[in-house]
Amino acid sequence: MATPQKQAAIAELTDRFRESGAAVLTEYRGLTVAQLKELRNSLRANGSYAVVKNTLTDIAAKEAGVTAFEGQLTGPSAIAFITGDPVEAAKSLRDFAKAHPLLVIKGGYLEGKPLSAEEITKLADLESREVLLAKLAGAMKASLSNAVYLFAAPLSQFAATVDALRAKVEEQGGAAAAAPAEAAQDAAASQDAEAAQDAPAPAAPQDTDTPAEDSATAAVAEGGDAS
Repeated sequence: MATPQKQAAIAELTDRFRESGAAVLTEYRGLTVAQLKELRNSLRANGSYAVVKNTLTDIAAKEAGVTAFEGQLTGPSAIAFITGDPVEAAKSLRDFAKAHPLLVIKGGYLEGKPLSAEEITKLADLESREVLLAKLAGAMKASLSNAVYLFAAPLSQFAATVDALRAKVEEQGGAAAAAPAEAAQDAAASQDAEAAQDAPAPAAPQDTDTPAEDSATAAVAEGGDAS
């Protein structure tokens, strides 16, 4: 049965696993106390770095539901418990390992997903949360500017269209006012022409000589009858 001290250590490790969004298992064989302190300081903003006992860590990991370290808890072990930006923490571990090759990154997990040493290196190559947020803010600002332009452009186009329609209506209104007068003149001229065509032709003058000749003939005839 575990002693009270070991039980307390297991409970503390279990809580660290549960509170951490990610963790990285390392082997620190050959590193000095000063170098380990340097590594702790580099991780301080995003987590903590603790030297652990393999047996107790194995028990605590199982109690916390962590399976990423099964079979890897051998040799002098230390774990980076990451509560901040996992990318920044991975960068710190990668850079320290480059400067101090004795540090061996064995594996880890992120949000419950196991990570190999190669995947942790790839994680370190990603852009940090702050950089991504800055890019996102820039993209959102650009999108808002584009949105303002897209909203403003149709409004200006709409105003120009309204002005053009108004000018066209005014032009057509003036033409429409002149059209009735011209139509009235055309109608009057047409009516005069039709009236001239429908009027009866003037009567031809009568020949006044004919009645005179008839009177003379009648007189001669009467005279002849008298003799």
